[in-house]
Amino acid sequence: MRIAAPWRFSVTEIAALQLTAMRPSKSLAGKPRWYLIPLRVFLVTFLVTLLSFAVSLLLGILGLVIAARLQGAQLNLTTAYRHIALPFAAVVGVIVLITACVMEIRQYRQTKALAEIERISS
Repeated sequence: MRIAAPWRFSVTEIAALQLTAMRPSKSLAGKPRWYLIPLRVFLVTFLVTLLSFAVSLLLGILGLVIAARLQGAQLNLTTAYRHIALPFAAVVGVIVLITACVMEIRQYRQTKALAEIERISS
């Protein structure tokens, strides 16, 4: 086969190249593991809850600083933890936990069905 620009290859040369370079994979997908679902759900829930706590704490502190400057009042930063960041992170954590459970169970069932179809067709 000669080395040339891609538009100069003949149809048979392209077909031969595709057959040698792009052989279909013979490996079967493994069976899905149900015991990894809770691990992934809790990991995602923890990380998103932690991130939402950090962001809401930052926004709460900024909001309290601005409000204290405008009102000329004493700044109490524990309000940002107790009344802004913690409730917000708790709500986000519950929402993420439910959403992650639904998504992981759906993915598990889909993967299980596809593995069964692949096993039958092989």
